[in-house]
Amino acid sequence: MSDDAQIDVGLEPVPARNAADLLADRDLKIKDLTAELTIRRLMIEKLQHQSAKNRNQTFGVSSESLDQLNPSLEAEEIGQAAAVALVPGAPAEEGSGAVAPRRKPLPDHLPRTQVIISPGEACPSCGGDLKSLGQDVTEELEFVPGRFIANALVRPRLACRCCEAIVQAPLPSRPIERGRPGPGLLAHVLVSKYGDHLPLYRQSQMFAREGVDLDRSTLADWVGRTTALLEPLAEGIGRHVRQRQAIFADDTPVKVLTPGTGKTGVARLWAYACDETPWGGGAHRAVWYQFSKDRRAERPQVHLSGFNGWMHADGYSC
Repeated sequence: MSDDAQIDVGLEPVPARNAADLLADRDLKIKDLTAELTIRRLMIEKLQHQSAKNRNQTFGVSSESLDQLNPSLEAEEIGQAAAVALVPGAPAEEGSGAVAPRRKPLPDHLPRTQVIISPGEACPSCGGDLKSLGQDVTEELEFVPGRFIANALVRPRLACRCCEAIVQAPLPSRPIERGRPGPGLLAHVLVSKYGDHLPLYRQSQMFAREGVDLDRSTLADWVGRTTALLEPLAEGIGRHVRQRQAIFADDTPVKVLTPGTGKTGVARLWAYACDETPWGGGAHRAVWYQFSKDRRAERPQVHLSGFNGWMHADGYSC
């Protein structure tokens, strides 16, 4: 066979495609890929929406979840304020810590009442007439159920016309010396937190709707100092209960935070009550509460040390 010979293998020649066909195929493939990307994008958005909805149902909105995920900060601030209040000579003004917020003036829109605290009309030194030299005004933020009011404690400074002695009535005793809150406001904050289980950051948001800017850390300081102020009352209730001839005791589980574990633990709230009304006793009814992190037997033994009498309980073996 010569070099010039041609071999017929039976294959038909492939017709050449023009540029228009190639562009049409390309456009069709781009259209298919674009449709697939659109479907995937919609699926991603749907999954993101479902994830955000589930997260909000678990933790609330993002601004609120931050406070819920770090609730131990509030407890630490309350504990620090309570510890400071128990130290003799420690600063008495609220927000005196290292990160104390700057005190802001009370809003002008709050209704104001004046309480005149006068030293009297006669000089306590010589009995002479007094003349005015000015006055000091100390504003106190108070809460009347349903609304805020601002009490102005006005203390005129007077001078004796005879001996020139200057007199002024002292400020009445207040829950937090040199502090802003009145007793009604403190009671409202504590009852809302411990009775209604309303966190301080939510109370701060509620107060802001009334035009009163009270930072959560300020409220935590108030709560800590008030708990220290109420400690002698709690101890007095405990002494009253332990002095009775018969008491009733029980405990109930409470959930507590366990930082670092990502979950809650179970602690115990012990209740010791006395009630002598069924047999005509003269002692006042009272309940004394104590907290412990567990249900070990030594807990009630420590609580009731020094108690001599009858105790009614369910007989659970700790």
